Amino acid sequence: MRPNVVTRTLVSVTAAAAIFAGGLAGAGASFAASAPAAQPAVTAEAVTPLAVQNFGLSTAQAKKVQGWLKKYWKYRGKIDGALGTESWQAFQRCLKKHWKYKGEIDGKPGVETVKALQRLLKDSWGYTGKIDGDPGTKTRAAFKRFANAL
Repeated sequence: MRPNVVTRTLVSVTAAAAIFAGGLAGAGASFAASAPAAQPAVTAEAVTPLAVQNFGLSTAQAKKVQGWLKKYWKYRGKIDGALGTESWQAFQRCLKKHWKYKGEIDGKPGVETVKALQRLLKDSWGYTGKIDGDPGTKTRAAFKRFANAL
């Protein structure tokens, strides 16, 4: 092989490997210099995905919960069967008023939200576990009973 062909082949292989790996760090200086300027990074807030936590409910069951939240707790989102931030904010309003939820209305179903949910489920939906904030199998089973009754 001619030296020029070997150089081009090595640069091409290196560039392909660098692109495959997600950057140009391994590429030769001449290739990297010809690459387009890097774009600014997107902030984490701009790409924060909608967290969905159905705690074992099917889409149909979650839709029932969303319908109930829309009717009674000012849920304004879509009835799509995905219990996301807006669904949990509405649920937290209910839990705050009736089930001793003391946290922020932030739409994040964390430990305090789950504890309040467990109090609701213990009262009327057959939950027999501890009020511990762990959405384990007993919490999920009672949550399904709650959803199916709506």
